[in-house]
Amino acid sequence: MSGHEKAIDVAKNIKLLVLDVDGVLTDGGIYFDENGIEHKKFDSQDGVGIKLLQLSEIEVAVITARSTKSVAHRLKGLGVKHYYHGVLDKSIALKELTKELSIDMGESAYVGDDVIDLPAMTRVGLPVAVANAHSFVKENALMITNSSGGSGAVREVCDFLLKSQNKYDELMASFLK
Repeated sequence: MSGHEKAIDVAKNIKLLVLDVDGVLTDGGIYFDENGIEHKKFDSQDGVGIKLLQLSEIEVAVITARSTKSVAHRLKGLGVKHYYHGVLDKSIALKELTKELSIDMGESAYVGDDVIDLPAMTRVGLPVAVANAHSFVKENALMITNSSGGSGAVREVCDFLLKSQNKYDELMASFLK
């Protein structure tokens, strides 16, 4: 993951990770079958990363401009309690969420890939762009993942947060018992 050393200091205090869907949790492709039903590809390791954050008492939320049954189904399966869909101004949902959870914006991270994410990304302590994000989004991120959206970028961020908070090693060791 590339980024400024400041990202490590900020990550130590992150209590909330907010994710976009298309281009972050998925590869950004929008696939339709012959019946017009939309399908999305999710990375299973991203899902494990989300579960690891939840085990470590780091809140996970999703804010997306689109609304699809496949996303709702995936997030329900992961136990993501905070899901905002059909939201064009993501900063409004972010403000509501941080107020509800009593978490400061500076204690929040946001992972995005396109300009619609910037109103929320630029308000958090740790704005993250995925590797395949639009160049303007990368310019406004504190860090950029090595992996592309839908291909492990979320897991990369989850591992980074856990390592920054000295929770990673203990969690990994628990799988060897």
